[in-house]
Amino acid sequence: MKKPLGFTLLKLMTFLAIFTLIITIVLAAFQNHSIRAEFSELVIAAIPYKEAVERVIRTRNPSALSDLDGGSLGIPANVTVGETVHGVVVADGVITMTWQHDSTILHGMTYTLTLDDAEPPIQWSRGGSCVGKHLC
Repeated sequence: MKKPLGFTLLKLMTFLAIFTLIITIVLAAFQNHSIRAEFSELVIAAIPYKEAVERVIRTRNPSALSDLDGGSLGIPANVTVGETVHGVVVADGVITMTWQHDSTILHGMTYTLTLDDAEPPIQWSRGGSCVGKHLC
């Protein structure tokens, strides 16, 4: 009697189950990576505000963190969040970036940079709702 050639149904089903599992894991990892890459846009948008606050601390030596607000001492003005614009608020040395109003998972997500002290060396603490999602 000849030995049958090819795959049995059990082998084929096992292969499909393993293949499906691998594809699911790869797609989930790719989705997380693409969301993080998209969120980096907000982190990069915070750089001019961070640099402006640091410049004010180095050159004007403010007496308190409460002096460091958007639109004063050379710090760019605050921006209201909108459908196509990320929001920025600088208040008391805390920079709060808010993702624009859209239909993505990032809608309303925040990224904050908080000054530890108004004296050099300048140290920042990160925070916001992005921390719990591992985006910042």
